[in-house]
Amino acid sequence: MSGKPLRQKAILDILVAGPVGSQEELQRALRKQGFRVGQATLSRDIHELELVKTGDGYALPPGEPQADPALPPVSRLVREFVLDVLPAQNLLVIKTAVGSAQPVAAALDIERWPEAVGSIAGDDTILIVCPENRSAQKLASRIQEMTA
Repeated sequence: MSGKPLRQKAILDILVAGPVGSQEELQRALRKQGFRVGQATLSRDIHELELVKTGDGYALPPGEPQADPALPPVSRLVREFVLDVLPAQNLLVIKTAVGSAQPVAAALDIERWPEAVGSIAGDDTILIVCPENRSAQKLASRIQEMTA
């Protein structure tokens, strides 16, 4: 997966805090989050996200809240970003590449698997709570199969 969905989500997150004065300022903000992006790529992202240029800089369009870019399928995210799945009784600790835990957790949550009660994601770790030990083992196996 290219980093495009993750990068565009990062752009939206940056702009939720308020307008950004220029493309260079947006590039710096993205760089702080680990995204190296050229001017042409950033211009395409701005166009695709339908961002507006105001007197204060680039901002989210007025009106309806901006929807997140669609996430890739869960199997693809797991295959590309999950490094390890560790069951711990009724919990699963999932290690991911740095900066990938939240989109992977969001994709897992969308699946609404009965073995998962809920999840919490940090930067490179996801914690999934399962109702019982057996559910955690079953879900761990399901996720590990996707990494192969």
